[in-house]
Amino acid sequence: MKTISVINYKGGVGKTTITANLAAELAYRGKRILAIDLDPQASLTFSFFTVDEWRKSYEGSKTIKNWYDAFIDKDTDLSLASLIAHPKRISVGRGKLDIICSHLALINVDLDLATRLIGGTERDLRNNFLRVHSRLRHGLESLNDREYDFVLIDCPPNFNIVTKTAIAASDYLLVPTKPDYLSTLGIEQLEKHVGELVKNYNKYVTDCGNKEWGKIGPETLGVLFTMIQIRNQQPISAQQPYIEQVKRLGVTTMNTFIRENKTIYADAPEYGVPVVLQRVSGKTYEDVQSELEELTTEVLGKVS
Repeated sequence: MKTISVINYKGGVGKTTITANLAAELAYRGKRILAIDLDPQASLTFSFFTVDEWRKSYEGSKTIKNWYDAFIDKDTDLSLASLIAHPKRISVGRGKLDIICSHLALINVDLDLATRLIGGTERDLRNNFLRVHSRLRHGLESLNDREYDFVLIDCPPNFNIVTKTAIAASDYLLVPTKPDYLSTLGIEQLEKHVGELVKNYNKYVTDCGNKEWGKIGPETLGVLFTMIQIRNQQPISAQQPYIEQVKRLGVTTMNTFIRENKTIYADAPEYGVPVVLQRVSGKTYEDVQSELEELTTEVLGKVS
């Protein structure tokens, strides 16, 4: 079971769209997928369930917030398996696509988790750091490893504790980025902060000497350029400098581009079916679906 976090500091760069469609296409190809929505905006959740469905069946006791709350309030490990939801409006053939929903109040969890980092001694601080930041990693390890091939995590647009728990749980990071000034500005900082988290976490693991904690080392699959405006089969000239700027940073970039199409992507959540699985005709739809399929092939090539 491989875990991929879809992450960027900047909101509005297509993280949720990429997570939903990558999960759906992987499942369509026969993979067993668990998608986890860690964003308080719950956009991934509402890509598969209506608000009414969420309120009726999941809001009260079956969201990732309930899982964090069990640790914060009762210091217990609620089973992640008990939170898994099964979208009914999609068909993925012989594959499987399950979801763990988010909650709009997940935004408050970070402050509560921060209080768990406090300790009286250096040993307390070290152990508390590892306990908090390894929450999601241990939760995923509790799942039957044969149940899923991939876990995809839609991260919030920040570098708070919840995001760090996702990074600590991840084998790979995928970084969707719109090629503009604000969206590309934080790529270097993201790489730096991930590196610092990994360094500190692994140092505490070494200092602790407890086999309960294992070292982490997520690999960056690449920066994925999204919301590309295409002209003559290439990104428009206004976007090309930002693409080159990211490449000059020395970070890995994906070969696949994902074009912008507000209408197609905006309509998808209404039907609860990701774009890549919709049966449509017309070159515009076909081009969008083709890029999402190419992305899935590229991701599979990098993780296998």
